Amino acid sequence: MNITQHPELLDRLAASYALGTLRGGARRRFETLAREHATVRAAALVWQTRWSGLTELQAAVQPAPAVWARIDNLVQADQSEQAMRAARTSAAVAAETSGWWHNLLVWRGAAMTGAVATLAAVLVGVQVNGGLRTTSSAQIAALQQQLQAAPQIQYVAVLADDKAAASMLVTFDPKKNQLVLQRVGGFQEGADKSLQLWALPPAGGPRSLGVLGHDKLLKLAADEGDVKEVPTLAISLEPRGGVPSATGPTGPVLFKGSLIRKET
Repeated sequence: MNITQHPELLDRLAASYALGTLRGGARRRFETLAREHATVRAAALVWQTRWSGLTELQAAVQPAPAVWARIDNLVQADQSEQAMRAARTSAAVAAETSGWWHNLLVWRGAAMTGAVATLAAVLVGVQVNGGLRTTSSAQIAALQQQLQAAPQIQYVAVLADDKAAASMLVTFDPKKNQLVLQRVGGFQEGADKSLQLWALPPAGGPRSLGVLGHDKLLKLAADEGDVKEVPTLAISLEPRGGVPSATGPTGPVLFKGSLIRKET
């Protein structure tokens, strides 16, 4: 059926599309027709203008704090799940260095996509299902700022034990001059011990990059010079508080992995 020859049907479909109640295959078919026919595009734009105009008649409603808390929890949970999945996959293909970077890009892309999709869902849910209410511009700006603050990963390493079990995901963000370490294994050092991160350069002895706390997510200040041209990172078990860099590791090296630089 050519809906351009049936104005009433086209009007109803355009209204449903603009409102968001036209879904699935019907929505995809309408979008295909809109790309092919100016009449269909015009009908959709007219109804989008009509629906958006209705929001001016509604008083602004502040969403409950629980809504924004839930959005943040969903984004954080998605990031953690994707990071752990990437680490497990990476451990299985440790010999293929290109695979490390690909898995990390998948994790970041999924995390960012999930955050954007969540923001879009909130806007539609508040405006359509919530009676076409307006959303706080300050809260939208806060979410957009969170997305823009996502780390710019330039280096990545997955540190594994001698059985190739991934234990630590390490990334370097040059924008913040920061190493971010996320525990992805079950190892936990004792209260009287500390984990210490080491750079293993191609020449010279190990160089300490910092002593790790007991948190699951750890951040260490670092410059690009600290990791540039460093092929390998390692983590040793040391006395509480770590040891001076000049002495090198004094305890057993528990985890080790190649540091991969993102190609620009």
